Amino acid sequence: MKKIVFKIIQKMLITLLSFIIILVVAYFLFVAYYPTFGGDVTKERQKLYTTSKQFKNGTFLNEDKNVPKKLNFGDILKISQKFFFTTVENDTPKTNIRVQKTDSASLAGYQGATRFIWFGHSAFLMQSESKNILLDPMFGEVAAPHPLLGSKRFNSEIPITIEKMPAIDAVIISHDHYDHLDYESIKKLKRKTKHFFVPLGVGVHLETWGVEKNKITEMDWWEETQYEDFTFICTPSQHFSGRKMNNRQSTLWSSWVIKTPNDNIYFSGDSGYGKHFTEIGKKYGPFDFAMLECGQYNKMWSDIHMMPEETAQAGLDLKAQKIMPIHWGAFKLAMHSWTDPIERVSKKAKELNIKLIAPRIGNPILAKEDTFYTEKWWDNY
Repeated sequence: MKKIVFKIIQKMLITLLSFIIILVVAYFLFVAYYPTFGGDVTKERQKLYTTSKQFKNGTFLNEDKNVPKKLNFGDILKISQKFFFTTVENDTPKTNIRVQKTDSASLAGYQGATRFIWFGHSAFLMQSESKNILLDPMFGEVAAPHPLLGSKRFNSEIPITIEKMPAIDAVIISHDHYDHLDYESIKKLKRKTKHFFVPLGVGVHLETWGVEKNKITEMDWWEETQYEDFTFICTPSQHFSGRKMNNRQSTLWSSWVIKTPNDNIYFSGDSGYGKHFTEIGKKYGPFDFAMLECGQYNKMWSDIHMMPEETAQAGLDLKAQKIMPIHWGAFKLAMHSWTDPIERVSKKAKELNIKLIAPRIGNPILAKEDTFYTEKWWDNY
């Protein structure tokens, strides 16, 4: 009897081990041959980053070296269990979000004041001084390496497709996570974009996807570059990077300051709350318009994603005349209701007496416009 039980246990262990081996092999094959994962920063390339204060022993670091929090296997299991098995009321819109469509004629040759068109989450088209600039142009349906590995965006359409957009002068990317850097979007954009501006290391993904090296400028924190009439400044954020299990922190993450001849703009990328907002505000503020992360947060990872109340406070730290909450309204990437970000940040902004706008997706926004957008469009969903 003992021999029979032993053989059964032995077979179960062999089956389990075989299954694990198959999963591991499948993962490495998937990563090796599926293009969405991007490239890897080589040892030779790392030598270029040794002068960066943020780079040490092959990885990039935050100012606070304890961020992000180090997670053990148990922590990862706990977070995964909560994400996949916790029921959250109103976690997605009840119906597909209708966006305001934009036609190519209205974009072509735009000569007006600096304006933005929000695509949901953190993606924007900025038009200023006859230039077209894209910020974190993630236009895909799913923020994941494969469509089966994530849920679809809340809006089935975007204001205008890449194919119908005018020529793009510059693309600015904050970091290499899937909800900010999208393979399919870059593949369509690379031939109609003049130049890409990215934090250190992120260029390796673009090069892997066929973007020419001379069209990519990698920048470190506090580094400035002139692009025709614009000044682009790569500024700190408190986050992390990586597109697969073995390349976390291999590329830098950042926020951005964009100076036009007439406007001073801030784009946060992703960030936990920290003193860098005050530092940026002192050095480059005040800002006419600040797009600030507000969404996909949780107390378990509050060091890398701000809570809505912190978003409003960051606007004050930056000396922003007007803030717009971003990183919400498109994807379910955390365990809060989909309207929680806008409801909480709106309340806090009112308390702090800071102007906040929350336009419908696709609604043009003027950087220096005084419109308040009083419509709570999210209540319709």
